[in-house]
Amino acid sequence: MNTNDILRRVRYMFDFNDETMLSIFKLGGYDATKPELLSWLARDEAPEFAVCADENLARFLNGLIIKNRGPKGDEVPEPERKLTNNIVLRKLKIALNLQADDLLEMLKLNDFNLGQHELSALFRRPDHKNYRECLDQLLRNFLDGMEKHYRKK
Repeated sequence: MNTNDILRRVRYMFDFNDETMLSIFKLGGYDATKPELLSWLARDEAPEFAVCADENLARFLNGLIIKNRGPKGDEVPEPERKLTNNIVLRKLKIALNLQADDLLEMLKLNDFNLGQHELSALFRRPDHKNYRECLDQLLRNFLDGMEKHYRKK
């Protein structure tokens, strides 16, 4: 999935305003500007649209973890230079303090069934023999389920 879509969806899901978004980026170690943020949130066909780099989305997700769970030590975690769907899924799981059952329930909200073993394979190291790549369809269904779960409140 593309980084801009993930950023837009998280913003909508939790109804974050611009200031909140910028403060989350700051917690993740990046001092984003409002015009920069607006260009990342713009529709793909808009003239002001700009691609949000993987590293910037990683900083945002790290900031979301810090916002929700507090800092781990004094240092801001180093962002990944290249994000995969597996990393995005893991960071959202950590930021929202979700357990495996919560993840499976959110997928079910979107009529997407996944077994416990299949889910655990998504969180393994890439060099592990049972590692499974998180495909766009799975991440999209998880984000849709998260949206249904968090927006209903």
